[in-house]
Amino acid sequence: MKLYFEDFEPGRAFPLGPVAVTAQEIIEFATEFDPQPMHMDEAAGRASILGGLAASGWHTCALFMRMMADGYLLDSHSQGAPGIDLMEWKKPVLAGDTLSGFSTVLEARAMRSRPGIGIARFKHEIRNQRGELACYCENWIMFSMRDAAEANA
Repeated sequence: MKLYFEDFEPGRAFPLGPVAVTAQEIIEFATEFDPQPMHMDEAAGRASILGGLAASGWHTCALFMRMMADGYLLDSHSQGAPGIDLMEWKKPVLAGDTLSGFSTVLEARAMRSRPGIGIARFKHEIRNQRGELACYCENWIMFSMRDAAEANA
């Protein structure tokens, strides 16, 4: 059963992951999208402030997006998002890390400008296998309302 706006009540948390991060994936992503040395070479990563072969922050975002899609978005009536309000990369994501976390609904309201659509604000916390916060994000996501969908059926 797909989730509607009404299912995204403040305080509800959705588990994310786990996702294992491999050196090969880090290098492949960096080669195409962020070819900085610390994302492409183990020795360069160790010599940097990151401490090892590290995923690009953008790679971390892509992994987070996949975790959200698998965790709840693909099982919802999501209508997309108007953007990201806050994105922080708190700890490097290194080759061999396993990421998991939660998306938690902070608030939710009907949209005045779009009847039948509600919008929910989330905080997302992604942690590594040591429990260290690697990525923190806040954003709004739009969802179809159950009542509007039933009225149009």
